[in-house]
Amino acid sequence: MAKAYKDLREFLATLEKEGQLVKIKEEVNPEPSIGAAGRACANMKSKPAVLFEKVKGYKYSVVTNVHGSWQNHALMLGMPKDATIKEQFFELNRRWDKFPVPPVVVPREKAACKENTITENINLFEVLPLYRINDQDGGFFLSKASVITADPEFPNDSNKLNVGTYRIQVKDVDRVGIQALPFHDIAIQLAKAEAVNEPLPIAIALGNAPLVTFMASTPVSYIQNEYEFVGALQDGVPTEITKADTADNLYVPAHAEVVLEGYIMPRVRTCEGPFGEFPGSYSGARLQCEIKITRITHRNNPIFENLYLGMPWTEIDYLMALNTSVPMYKQLKETIPEVQAVNSMYTHGIGEIISVKSRYGGFAKSAAFRMLCTTHGTAYAKIIILVDEFVDPFDLDQVMWALTTRVKPSKDVTVIQNCAGMPLDPSSNPAGMHDKLIIDATTPVAPEPNPRSVELLKPSPETPKWEEIIKNLMAASAK
Repeated sequence: MAKAYKDLREFLATLEKEGQLVKIKEEVNPEPSIGAAGRACANMKSKPAVLFEKVKGYKYSVVTNVHGSWQNHALMLGMPKDATIKEQFFELNRRWDKFPVPPVVVPREKAACKENTITENINLFEVLPLYRINDQDGGFFLSKASVITADPEFPNDSNKLNVGTYRIQVKDVDRVGIQALPFHDIAIQLAKAEAVNEPLPIAIALGNAPLVTFMASTPVSYIQNEYEFVGALQDGVPTEITKADTADNLYVPAHAEVVLEGYIMPRVRTCEGPFGEFPGSYSGARLQCEIKITRITHRNNPIFENLYLGMPWTEIDYLMALNTSVPMYKQLKETIPEVQAVNSMYTHGIGEIISVKSRYGGFAKSAAFRMLCTTHGTAYAKIIILVDEFVDPFDLDQVMWALTTRVKPSKDVTVIQNCAGMPLDPSSNPAGMHDKLIIDATTPVAPEPNPRSVELLKPSPETPKWEEIIKNLMAASAK
């Protein structure tokens, strides 16, 4: 069984032990230092997490880039930090099938997130060391929160308890804005609440165990409980949750650093943004919902965890890479078993690479059409590349080989116009509408003609043996 982390602090201890955490002990200015450090980490080879122990003007510490490398991602799964992307993909895929693993509900007195409670004179600036992530952000954003809401129509249905990641802008000492786009699960719940002009209870958990954060940003079915997936991805170890103080049907990560509780004000929209978003550009300002914070609980000396977003690749790209790829793979393979692997790592699945074994001419395109019919793919997928089953979709050298040797543009490139698109994609015009591009880079299969069939080069059977010999010799010389 893989190592499972009870909370963020346990994971930070592992990152430090593995040389993937840097502690800054000197006092720093919140701006531009913390955002600049997030960008610096993204530029480095090892891409460590960074903990700022003293932030000028604030009482508590900040950590960023916790998920910001493949090494950290592997350690999150309890794997060796040099595990390949493909190894991590298939390990996640294996654990996915353990769903559901119900969480353990712990009493309030055993939940670390309840060590301190604030109900009067709420001031987010006293608890959170807030800062702009990028210099043209419209304000201070919580970019790595796990947001918990329930379906007002089925308030006690745990399968419809939503744990999602949405950007949150601090508006005042006790008010924040939240971006709830129409294709998000929270939008379904908000619409039901606003239909009867009722507030929607909400909890915002900050600084969570790494796989809680991972699952909160994972596109799963509306009726699949994210906490039950956390247990599955922890290789069968249940995650611990506790009841929220202000809503009996909401459950929060028991050992979060900070939990904000309150409600979304019905039919209230105020200006939110701009914000430096995952496509590597600033989003515009839009009218979005507002949340009134009525209660804060937090651990002693809470650590504020926030995400850096910038020109890819940055932390958000690592966080959302495989947690998009695996569910897309599962959904496609359910109806098209010939699908071998799915790479949805690029810009949260705006770019998709699907490895599929063609049964007959034109077959591969069916995988692209299926992708475009998934909830996530409908909104996000814009460019879909199809490759043969022997092409590793996570190896861009192989993908580029397929593109350059298997594609005849006049027959293998298809554009589907006037489709739904991701509004934050700056090439979406109008925002939320787009064309879709499908590139079939698979080898033609009958009855499709293949006038220049060629035999592929194959490596010697002794290649794996020599890979191991050379790897061991290099490791010995590095000591």
